[in-house]
Amino acid sequence: MDRWQAMRIFVKVAETESFAEAARQLHMSAPAVTRAVAALEDLIGARLFVRTTRSVKLTEPGRRYLDDCRRILADIIEAEAAAAGSYATPSGTLSVTASVMFGQMYVLPIMHEFLATYPSVSGRLLFVDRPVNLVEEGIDVAIRIGHLADSGFAAIKVGSVRRVVCGAPAYFETHGIPLVPADLRHHRIVASTSAWASPAWRFARDQRVTVDSWLQCNTNDAAIATAMAGSGLTRVLHYQIGPALLDGRLRIVLAEHEDAPLPIHVLHPEGRQAPAKVRAFADLAVARLRENRLFNA
Repeated sequence: MDRWQAMRIFVKVAETESFAEAARQLHMSAPAVTRAVAALEDLIGARLFVRTTRSVKLTEPGRRYLDDCRRILADIIEAEAAAAGSYATPSGTLSVTASVMFGQMYVLPIMHEFLATYPSVSGRLLFVDRPVNLVEEGIDVAIRIGHLADSGFAAIKVGSVRRVVCGAPAYFETHGIPLVPADLRHHRIVASTSAWASPAWRFARDQRVTVDSWLQCNTNDAAIATAMAGSGLTRVLHYQIGPALLDGRLRIVLAEHEDAPLPIHVLHPEGRQAPAKVRAFADLAVARLRENRLFNA
């Protein structure tokens, strides 16, 4: 039995919690995956999984062995990359993901700078407002907004963003300024129906206001444009209105009632064993995002 291959198969089954899915991702037959894990269990002398008709779960020895396998496999990958030179010199294709507006406004310029610095690298950007499985979709680096689940990936915090209520100066001149969240019930609300939006707006100190939308938009861009036209108030992440805040087209209200900000992380799966292209881009992204006072206010 190829011990390295068997460990690789075991890790994939543990990550997917499925022999069939592990076989699909590894381009192997399901019986071959099952035989490899069984042989590994015989060699070790312990059961690694508890199998039922509906689930595959690690045993306690399996959980400990998984950590060791990941470390050993990572060391092998690092050694191979170092021998090939990719560990030292950025090369190949770099895939990066972020949410749509954040990606277009802040990640795209970083990618431009990176590609200009490392001409041996080509880039691929995936800007989507949905969860992305980094391993399954072949992503090298992700910029994530929000609290992270425990994934075992390398994650570097670079700042935070606020959920803010905003409107145009012309709107406030006509309709007045809300002083407490409950005042929003008497204002014209332009609501975004994007992935994270909800009609129940939560504020600090457990304050909640269910807004009655005057207008619903399926994109934040449309909601922000309506607010800038003076037609109502909207609630977005504050980075999305950075330029409009700087030039005075929008003003933030109820700042003292805002809920806790959401963290921004630069995330990549390989940890310290990441190839040079990943480490170089992550370092650049961390530096540029931390330089931006908007995320560290």
